Amino acid sequence: MEQHPAPYPHQPAGGASQGATLPFGPASPWLAPLAGFSDLPFRLLCRELGAAVACTEMVSAKGLVLGQGKKTSATDQLLATWPMLPPVTGSRNVPLPFAEAPERFPELLDRPPPADLPLVVQLFGAERSYLEQAVAMLRERGYIWFDLNMGCSVPKVGKSGSGSAMLKDLQNALDVAGSMIAAAGPGRVGFKLRLGWQAGEEALPEIATELEKIGAGWITLHPRYARQGFSGNADWQAIATLRQHLAIPLLASGDLFCAEDGLACLEQTGANGVMYARGALHDPAIFRKHRDLWNQAARLAGASARSLCSQEEEQALLRETEDVIRRHAQFARAFMPPRLNRQGIEAGLLKMRTFVPRYVKRFSGARSLRQALTRCEQWADLEQLLAAFFKNAAVTAKASEELCFNPQSPHPPTDSAADG
Repeated sequence: MEQHPAPYPHQPAGGASQGATLPFGPASPWLAPLAGFSDLPFRLLCRELGAAVACTEMVSAKGLVLGQGKKTSATDQLLATWPMLPPVTGSRNVPLPFAEAPERFPELLDRPPPADLPLVVQLFGAERSYLEQAVAMLRERGYIWFDLNMGCSVPKVGKSGSGSAMLKDLQNALDVAGSMIAAAGPGRVGFKLRLGWQAGEEALPEIATELEKIGAGWITLHPRYARQGFSGNADWQAIATLRQHLAIPLLASGDLFCAEDGLACLEQTGANGVMYARGALHDPAIFRKHRDLWNQAARLAGASARSLCSQEEEQALLRETEDVIRRHAQFARAFMPPRLNRQGIEAGLLKMRTFVPRYVKRFSGARSLRQALTRCEQWADLEQLLAAFFKNAAVTAKASEELCFNPQSPHPPTDSAADG
């Protein structure tokens, strides 16, 4: 088995309540910042299933700064975490949403939740002053780890010069990065990058090596051009090439749809770790499977792989998926605000209606369940739908071929979920 950089924590100056180091290594998979999905309940679920680090959804630095002083803003909800972070000594304590959640634990959770730590807050924006102020504000609240999104290719983000559009103006990107590092401290800010704006307009390795020089803690690379979006294939060779230019940790992202993809990427690139995005949306247990496969691969290097799963393994997958959905529902009920929409449906239940179809897409009856979920208005409705579905569900033949490790098989089809 190919040798990889040893797992190591990158050490910034000083310590903090979230830990003085972040875990990097092939056995320490991260959860990516997923716009619309990486909320507190989903992060807790992924942590319980083996995620070593989790990132928030993208947070607008400008929105955070301009929204300060408001009673409760949408931005604050993106920053909700558990347990609440103690503020930095001498600063004001800014309450976060859902502080009342512990009162609901006994009735909603069958076991205590994990801590949402270590947590990386991903910010986006292209204006130096807002990013600097945002980091300073968050430091007062007790957050210590940050990431700047230079990889999101969604047009509504790019039109402000943010996300991957920052790769069109590398000097401004470095100015913004320097301000964030000055506010947070060396080693506490990571940067998510793409190859460049488009083919022929390369940003690497220049932007990454310059970020390292000014104090970046780590780099995450999604090896596509911004103009590609999620089309084509991720160029893992570009990760291997960039690895040769950096001393700080490099995380690999892009086309990691299952744990086997993560191991293959590590083998091919020598990256210090992987960050799962779309793969985690379909299977939050991908983190535990990654850890198990890594440990197994270390013991059984070169073992042959099967192309199909056994009936017992398929039944285990069904049970695991049902358990994952029910645990996610517990976290959503306990940690999402209990507000109702115009139809009287709780926010947490609405969010589950978007997650469940992703979890069950490999099973027979998934389409019918997706349609039924649109009429689900009470938690009891969800319970009844799940009970009926898993009583009769089976793994589809196509999914069975993809479930077990087969290094020669192509990647599963992509979807449109953005991972920043």
